Amino acid sequence: MANARWLYDLTIFLYAAGVLCYFNDFLQSNRRMKQIALGLLSIVWLLQTIFFVYQMIVKSYLPVVTFFETLVFYSWVLVTLSLIIHAVARIDFLLFFTNVIGFGVLTLSMFFSEPATPQHSGVISDFIFIHVTIAIISYALLAVSMIFSGMYLVNLHMLKQKKWTPLWQRLPSLEKLDAFSFKLNIFGVPLLLLSVILGSIWAQLIFSHGFWMDAKVCMSIVVLILYSMLLYQRVRNQWLGKVAAWINIIAFVCLLLNFLLIDPYSQFHQWS
Repeated sequence: MANARWLYDLTIFLYAAGVLCYFNDFLQSNRRMKQIALGLLSIVWLLQTIFFVYQMIVKSYLPVVTFFETLVFYSWVLVTLSLIIHAVARIDFLLFFTNVIGFGVLTLSMFFSEPATPQHSGVISDFIFIHVTIAIISYALLAVSMIFSGMYLVNLHMLKQKKWTPLWQRLPSLEKLDAFSFKLNIFGVPLLLLSVILGSIWAQLIFSHGFWMDAKVCMSIVVLILYSMLLYQRVRNQWLGKVAAWINIIAFVCLLLNFLLIDPYSQFHQWS
């Protein structure tokens, strides 16, 4: 990593500058700042892509094995997803909120040392690479879905309070926010389920039955149940609007805690 450390540091610096520009636009509706922020974010995506490819070439495997690598990859997926959604549907504040999370995750990676090679490379198989990749993509989809739910609640609060502020005018309609949140969950939850199945198959092959009581496994099942209930109740038109938005936010908080707090200390997740 030493040879590419400058690239990593430069990415964080430009990312911070981009998020600050988006924050300025959030406060003052500054179009010039928003354009600068979008330009910086595009450069960040390019630098992250170069760094990711460099790591893949140097290490000769898809760099999603160590916790450092998964954090960097998660940040890259969030940037990519936010830019794609922005190109399809220009929604104010989406890039700002999404990349606050992305920048936070990338900054967090600085506090985790990166081993030169995985300690247990013998047990790493295609299951692990596919499992982690799918899981991170699902986390990104569910993160953006949560942001739409948060924007929904803010919009709803302003409507009830009759606060016709410039901030409210820049928010999409409640129907649009709710639809985007639901559609992202439709893609994110099945991917999360698939990643859990693949991870369970790998763990079953390596650890037999001993992994089921691991904190990571238990929390993953709880998160999956929450999201599954949300989708089921949405299809039945039971949990709608405000209720669905709150459940979606709670489910993502549980997912984030599982990823950031439990994952590094999981017993069977120590393949790196």
